[in-house]
Amino acid sequence: MQDRYGLEVTTSSEEARNAYVEAVDRVLAADGHVENILAIAIEADPNFALAHAAIGRQHHLMGRGKDARVALETASHLSASATIREQQHVEILRNIVNGQVPESFELTKEHLTDYPRDAFVLAPACGVFGTIGFSGRIDREAEQLAFLEPLATHYGDDWWFQTVHAFALVETGAWERGRDLAQRSLVQRPSNSHGAHTLAHALYEEGADEEALAFMSDWIPSADRQGLLHCHVSWHYALLLLTDGQHDAAIQTLEDHCFPGSTQSPSINVFTDASSFLWRAELAGVPRNRDRWETIRDYYEESFRRPIVFVDAHAGLAYAALGEDEKLSSCIGQLQELGEAGRLPAETTAATLTRGYEAYAAGHWSTAVDIFEPVMDQVVRIGGSRAQRDLIANTLLAAYINDGRADDAKAFIDAQHDRQPSHLVAG
Repeated sequence: MQDRYGLEVTTSSEEARNAYVEAVDRVLAADGHVENILAIAIEADPNFALAHAAIGRQHHLMGRGKDARVALETASHLSASATIREQQHVEILRNIVNGQVPESFELTKEHLTDYPRDAFVLAPACGVFGTIGFSGRIDREAEQLAFLEPLATHYGDDWWFQTVHAFALVETGAWERGRDLAQRSLVQRPSNSHGAHTLAHALYEEGADEEALAFMSDWIPSADRQGLLHCHVSWHYALLLLTDGQHDAAIQTLEDHCFPGSTQSPSINVFTDASSFLWRAELAGVPRNRDRWETIRDYYEESFRRPIVFVDAHAGLAYAALGEDEKLSSCIGQLQELGEAGRLPAETTAATLTRGYEAYAAGHWSTAVDIFEPVMDQVVRIGGSRAQRDLIANTLLAAYINDGRADDAKAFIDAQHDRQPSHLVAG
C-alpha cells in the first residue's frame, strides 16, 4: 500500500492505511482530531510503525514531550520489519522528539535526496518554529526558502507544500507570490489552518488589513478549535480587530481563543501570543490590565521549565508590565548567562531584548532606543515570523515617539523596503 504521496507503507490493513493518510493530512493542515484518527489506524494494525510515529509527532507538536518519546520508541521498535524509507522516517522523528534537532536536520536532508516526497519528514524542517526556524541562524529566512525551492517540482500542485513554500516566500519579502500560493492551497482544502495562517501573514506583510479582516471574519467561525493553530490564527484575528479600532472585540477574541484555559493549542503559542498581544495592545493605546498580565505570568512560570528560543524573547514581558523588578532582573540574568554559555541558539539576544522591555516599561525611552537599535538585525535569531517579531519593532517605534523622535520612527518604517505592515503605535 502507498500513502498520499506515493510512498510505500508497511501495513496489510486498508483501514489502517486510510486512517493514517487522513491523520497525516490533518497534521499537515494543523487540523484537530488527529489522535482519534490515528487510534483507528493503530487499532486496525497495532504493528503499523508509521502510525505510532505520527502520533508521536502530534504529541510533540502539542507539547506533550513524554508521550511523544514513548510513541517514537514504539515506532522505532516496530519499524525493524518495515522498509528502509520508513525506518529512516521514524529515526528522524525520534531524534526530533529527543532534542537531537541538528542531527535530525542532517538526516532529513540526506533522506530527502532519496525520498523528496516524504512530506511528513519534511514538515518539521519547515516554518518559523521548525528546525531551521529555531536554529538561531541570522540567515535562516533565506535558508528556509533555499531549502524548499528545489523540492517544488516534486510536489506540483500539492496543497500542503504550497502552504510551506508560500510561508517561506512571505518571510523573505516575496509576499505577492506567497499570497498566490496560499490562496491556491485554500481552494483545494478550504479548512486548511496552515493555508489560512499563511494567507493572513501575506496580507499582513502587504498591509492589506481590511482584506485580511474580511477574510478572517469569514474563516474563523468554522475553524477547528482543537487544531494546532487555533490560538495563533485567533491572535492574527485579534490583531486585525485591534488595527480596525475594535479594541474590546480584540481583547475578547484573545481571551476566548488564545488565553490559558480557553484553547487546546500548545503552551508556546498560548504564552507568546497572549503576552505579545497584551504588550502590542498597550503600545496601541489600550489601558493596562494587571489581572490579564498576572494570568500570563502564572502560566509562564507553570509551563516552562527550560529555555525555548522564542519563548525566551517573551519571558520578561509580564514581569516588565507588572513592575516585578526582582523577577525581571533574575530573568535577564539567566538569559544572559545561558546565552554566554552557548546554551541558547540566539545566544544573548533574548537577554538584550528583555533589557529593552525593562527600559521601556520604566519610561526610559532613550535607553530603550539605545538597547534595541543595535540588535534589530539580530532579532531574526529568536525565531518566529516577521509579524511576530514586530513586537520588538513596535516597541522601538513607541520609544522613538515617546522620546520625541518622530523623524527616527518614520525613517525606520521607510527603511522597510520589502514589506509594508501597519505598525500599531499610539501617537
